[in-house]
Amino acid sequence: MGFLLKPIERISNVSREEFEDKYLKPRKPVIITDMAQNWPAYEKWTFDYLKQVVGNKVVPLYDSAKADPSKPINAAATEMAFSDYIDLIQQRPTELRIFLFDIFKHAPKLLDDYKSPKALMGGFLDRYPNMFFGGKGSVTFLHYDIDLAHIFHTHFHGRKHIILFDYKWKERLYCIPFATYALEDYDVLNPDTDKFPALDGIEGVEAFLEHGETLFMPTGWWHWMKYLDGGFAISLRAWDKSPVIKARSLYNLTVQRKFDDFMKTNFKARYMNWKEELAIKRANKALESGLPRI
Repeated sequence: MGFLLKPIERISNVSREEFEDKYLKPRKPVIITDMAQNWPAYEKWTFDYLKQVVGNKVVPLYDSAKADPSKPINAAATEMAFSDYIDLIQQRPTELRIFLFDIFKHAPKLLDDYKSPKALMGGFLDRYPNMFFGGKGSVTFLHYDIDLAHIFHTHFHGRKHIILFDYKWKERLYCIPFATYALEDYDVLNPDTDKFPALDGIEGVEAFLEHGETLFMPTGWWHWMKYLDGGFAISLRAWDKSPVIKARSLYNLTVQRKFDDFMKTNFKARYMNWKEELAIKRANKALESGLPRI
């Protein structure tokens, strides 16, 4: 049977009250189709324009290879001049992606081209916008964000396939201990439930995000993304008001991350193998126990 996926709701002209009641408070994903239509970026951010303002700055690139236990979790696979990378993703499919590159440091004028949706909620981290780039066919592995922020993810150019799972499915998704990503040995689009039985019956949502559409992804939601065309996106982040979630975010960013880095540095493959075995044990236990309670 595999995953049980439903379409993500799509809305427009949403009021603050409606957004809070239907999506923010219940932490429910939704696609806002018109949020970015009044941004200068909606028409201004073309591939040629980004090449012009960023130029030949060398950027780190990431592929779809399984994490190397001898390297940090965010180790780049290679690097390339930004303008050459933009040419690449326009010309042909590639698994190479850009993230964790501060494009605004090199092109601060881009900060004037979008607006945080403060009419819908507060708590935005305006100093920390993130941009992501991917070639046709490139995949962002299944994970949730370590800081547990709410995210407004606006896509530009072409389409992107998105699948989301509530945080409550964490153990059943074979979450790697002391990390925020899933076991990388199964195909999210076609999971082998004979080999990974805990995946069978997991409920999720999916959508195909078009140019200028914004996905609201509440705190802790697992996400997997595939670029169906070469494109890019900007993510705007906002804190959840819950003190419990804020405390968990602080723990993730400090204690958990430092412990995991220490263990990887000192025990490498031995540590990673232990974590993968534990992820499988925890998933099987959650399945046998009927977790999560729905």
